[in-house]
This record gives sequence, C-alpha cells and structure tokens, in this order.
Amino acid sequence: MKPGVKRILAIITGMALGSAVNMLILHAGTAYMIPPPAGANISSPEALAASMPLFQPKHFVFPFLAHALGTLFGSVTAALISPLSPLRTSLPVGILFLLGGAYMVYELPSPAWFNVLDLTCAYIPMAFAGAVLVKKIREARSKNN
Repeated sequence: MKPGVKRILAIITGMALGSAVNMLILHAGTAYMIPPPAGANISSPEALAASMPLFQPKHFVFPFLAHALGTLFGSVTAALISPLSPLRTSLPVGILFLLGGAYMVYELPSPAWFNVLDLTCAYIPMAFAGAVLVKKIREARSKNN
C-alpha cells in the first residue's frame, strides 16, 4: 500500500477511534461522575444549548477531558499506523478535531473561558503530544531491536 494512502487511512482510523474515546468519556462523565445540573436536558443539541446557563464550571471538566484525550488517542493511533513522520499524521487529526471543537463553540453557548481553554489546549497541543509519544515509542523499539 502506498504511504499516502496508508496515511489517509491512518487519519480516518485515528478520527474514528478518537471520536469513540471522546464519546465514552463524555458519557461516563455525565452518567457516573458529574451529572448534569438539576433541570438540564441534554437529550438533544437544542435542549443542551437551552440548558447551558444552568451549567457550573465543574460540568465542563469531562467535556474538556473528552476533547483532549479523544484528540490524543486519535493522534497516537494515526501516528502509530502511518509509516510517515508522527507529526505529519497526528497534526491533521488535531486539526480535524479542532474544526469540530470550533463548530461546537459556534453551536453551543458555552462560557468564554471554556471556549478559550478548549480551543487552545485540547486539540493541537494534544496532537503534538501524540506525535512526541509515538516518536519516543519508535525510538525505544529501535533501541530494543
């Protein structure tokens, strides 16, 4: 398989698995750790948007973790699959997740502090961290072989 095709498939796989991690963390966070505030309806995007004024800072912990860890997991997955440099594969994953995050900022009336924190710390930095992690993994493997 050509490296470019493998890179595209790696990015798609990273996005899919990173999205699954994102959703798992969001679900676990709201179901088991920090439930939505009383009176909040999170059953649809419209209902969630209407309920946002009820949310306190603690309710944004798991969305941030979901965005950051989903991006990290997706970028690591993509970089491990791709034969190219880890950064050339993990950064597109981070950019795609950032675009999704920017869309959510547009759609949901979240507090400004959360929007800034989320868009600046959860996506591109995690993609870079994923690339560094995969580079270290590859270096450790080459030392052992």
